[in-house]
Amino acid sequence: MEQQIRERAYHMWRDAGSPMGNPDAFWLAAQREVLAGSLGEIANVKAATSKKAAKAKAPARKRKAA
Repeated sequence: MEQQIRERAYHMWRDAGSPMGNPDAFWLAAQREVLAGSLGEIANVKAATSKKAAKAKAPARKRKAA
């Protein structure tokens, strides 16, 4: 994860025109972005897992004869 943050901070710095000073601002912005993305992935995995578990626990519906 640290490598992802480092790379994202570098790209943000380059996109900003490679300004001198205040590298912490780019690091913290990149860290926030990477962590938010990771948390979003975790939430999606947990939501998908919960849906699958709920579906597995739900009783099967019987079809009515036509």
